[in-house]
Amino acid sequence: MFRLILRRLAVSVVVLWVVSLLVFVATLLLPGDPARAILGQQATPDRIAALNAQLGLDAPVWQRYVDWLGGLFTGDLGVSAASQGPVTELLGERIGASLVLLVVAAVVSTVIGLALGTWSALRRGRAADHTVSALSLVVAALPEFVIGVALIVLLSTTVFPVLPSVTLAPPGEPVWSQPSQLVLPIITLCLVVTPYITRMMRATMGEVLDSGYVEMARLKGLPERVVITRHAVPHAIGPVAQVIALQLAWLAGGVVVVEFLFRYPGIGQALIDAVNNRDVAVVQAITLLIAAVYIVVNLIADVVGIMTNPKLRAEVTR
Repeated sequence: MFRLILRRLAVSVVVLWVVSLLVFVATLLLPGDPARAILGQQATPDRIAALNAQLGLDAPVWQRYVDWLGGLFTGDLGVSAASQGPVTELLGERIGASLVLLVVAAVVSTVIGLALGTWSALRRGRAADHTVSALSLVVAALPEFVIGVALIVLLSTTVFPVLPSVTLAPPGEPVWSQPSQLVLPIITLCLVVTPYITRMMRATMGEVLDSGYVEMARLKGLPERVVITRHAVPHAIGPVAQVIALQLAWLAGGVVVVEFLFRYPGIGQALIDAVNNRDVAVVQAITLLIAAVYIVVNLIADVVGIMTNPKLRAEVTR
């Protein structure tokens, strides 16, 4: 298992380096001049040249990439062209705010998805199973911004105006100091992720319940609760772990749309502002951060999938 993790880590490092190269090249292709976007259309050529020199934008492309890549290892993500401050300070509080959304949404959607999928599989062919399958299919077909707008109409503006539709926390105050403003973004993320986990868990659990070892456990007279928790669920979670990883990795990127919709002060809103301001250093940092989260989550899912699947665990330990 340790050798497997080391191999996956080595592959992840290579993938992350390739992503860093693609991100750097993509930011070079952004339209517009960052210095002119900051100084405005009335800026003189001398002021633009001075700002380019200050931000290091007049250096050769390869040197800029090497300097940026070296800064990643020392925690220096560069200087924000818009705020003229370090990118690490700009993103510090925003990363914490986004982590609150991601962690809560990940835990809630995973627990609900696994529970609903198991409950639906135990009632295959019944009205409850058909209802869960139909609702999960309908919700899964809706984009996140449609779900968010529907929740705003339902719970913030027209039908039941009980929750704020945008973030109201003043600058300098943690966003979680007012829990009510977290409800709609978290519900939106959960409604996007939960249906996929539910449907996959339902399908996998159905196959496990029809397997020989579950039937043997029942023939031995074990209580149904023991059969489900000790024999069925551990075998079903392994394949579902990959789906959970993909959905949780999507959260890192999908949070951008949700934060923009609810004006939530996280990395998603910072990324949109950085693109509008041609703030290359911030765009590079956030994009690479999202890619790193995606890679780490998939690595954890691979390990969890092996640990929860007795067959794969036996193959690895040979």
